[in-house]
Amino acid sequence: MTILNERYTLSNGVEIPKLGLGTWFIDDGSAAQAVREAVEIGYRNIDTAQAYGNERGVGEGVRTSGIPRGDLFVSTKLAAEIKDYDGAVAAIDGSLTTLGLDYVDLLLIHSPQPWDDFRGGDYAEGNRAAWRALEDAFESGKVRAIGVSNFEQHDLENVLGSCTVAPHVNQLLVHTGNTPTELIDYCRTENIVVEAYSPIAHGEILKNPAVQAMAEKYAVTVPQLCIRYTLQLGTVSLPKTANPEHMRSNAEVDFVISEDDMAALRDLRAQDYGEHSVFPVYSGK
Repeated sequence: MTILNERYTLSNGVEIPKLGLGTWFIDDGSAAQAVREAVEIGYRNIDTAQAYGNERGVGEGVRTSGIPRGDLFVSTKLAAEIKDYDGAVAAIDGSLTTLGLDYVDLLLIHSPQPWDDFRGGDYAEGNRAAWRALEDAFESGKVRAIGVSNFEQHDLENVLGSCTVAPHVNQLLVHTGNTPTELIDYCRTENIVVEAYSPIAHGEILKNPAVQAMAEKYAVTVPQLCIRYTLQLGTVSLPKTANPEHMRSNAEVDFVISEDDMAALRDLRAQDYGEHSVFPVYSGK
C-alpha cells in the first residue's frame, strides 16, 4: 500500500496525499467510524462537503482517529448555491464549527452553478465573490489550500482573471469512460492539481466487459484498475466506500498500466451511471 504514503505538492507547497477517502453518500451517523477505519488502514486524505450532510461525523472521525491533526488532510466544499461573499464567509465558519476543527486543509467551491441550474445561468460574479471569501479564509489560516470543483476552463478563467490566490485544486468527475483530457491538461498548465471523484463511476464501470478484461490481464480488480488509471493520469483519486475491506483493496494499486492500455482506457466512453444519472453532474448537461 505504498500509494498511501505518496503525495503531490500543491502550488503553495502544501502536500496532498495521492489517494483519499471520498465520503459522498456516507451518512452522518456512519461517517465517524468510516473515517476511523480508513485512518487505521493508512489513509490520510479525507474528503467531505457541506452538501454531503456528514461534516459532523467526518469531523468526529478525524478528532477521534488517534492520529495527530497535522498528519491528516481534510477537505470540505462550499455549498454550490452560495454565490455571495457574506454567505460564503458564514458557511466557511459553519463548516469549521460542524467539523469541530480549527482549520481544514482544503476548501473548494462545490460547483460553478447551483445544482438546480447546473451548467445553466451566468454565476461568474457570484463565483468571484465566493472566491474572495475563500481567499480571506486562506489568508487567515482557517484553510491551508483553496480550490474549486466541477469547474470547466471558462469557469477557472473567470476566477484566475481577478484572484489574488489562484486555485490550488479542481475536483472533477474523472474515470475511465469519462476523461476530460483537455481540462486536465489546462489545469496542469495553470499548476492546478486535479482530484478525481467517482473514479469507479459509482460502480457502473464494474459491468464493462473491456475494463473487466483489462483488469484480469493485470490480475487486479476493476476498482483497482480504475483507481490506478486516475493516479497515472496525475490526479488525486477519491474512491468512496465505508467498507474497510474495500478501503484496503482500493489502496493495493502498486502496479503500472502500460501506455497502450492507458490510451485505451482514456479513449473509452462509458457514461451510463444507472440510478445516479439523475444527479446533474452526471446528466451530460
